[in-house]
Amino acid sequence: MEMSPAREEIAIVLDFLPHGYPFDKTPSHRKTSIVQAIGKEHLILLELVPKKDITLQIGDEIYIGEGKRDQIHHILGKLEISKLTRTAEEELKYVIEKILDKNQTKFVEFFNKAQPLTTRMHQLELLPGLGKKHMWEIIEERRVEPFKDFDDLKKRVKLMPDPKKVLINRIISEIIKDEKHHLFVG
Repeated sequence: MEMSPAREEIAIVLDFLPHGYPFDKTPSHRKTSIVQAIGKEHLILLELVPKKDITLQIGDEIYIGEGKRDQIHHILGKLEISKLTRTAEEELKYVIEKILDKNQTKFVEFFNKAQPLTTRMHQLELLPGLGKKHMWEIIEERRVEPFKDFDDLKKRVKLMPDPKKVLINRIISEIIKDEKHHLFVG
């Protein structure tokens, strides 16, 4: 059974380029505005074209699903990491942090349900700063009781690095380095 590609309904603006890309050689009267965004659900970088006379701010949540879109004319497609503007690059970490804060339950659930990838490698070990010792501690603690939130996780797992920072670093690594195993980026 083939899986359909992840589709985003809502995207968060990382950068808004009202005059298109500066490196684009198209004559200025034919250039379109560009929005660089990240999908809220699958964390996919997207390149969007807003409707005429629409201005967007960094951090705005915009609807990009199948129905009528108020702000976006069309989706150009996935955004190549090399095209990411400096502004979008800098915003990425903050936007991902906001997504984690708003969906903490979903991301804590990862720690509660992560499984082995192979007989030698566990999903938890793919998180930066977590080794076998942390992995076993997390597994033992979640058997006693599932973790409620990031604070609960930090409190119950000794010397645990900040779980939110660990996840942000992993997500950015999946986006920028295109890791072999994707835990969060669709």
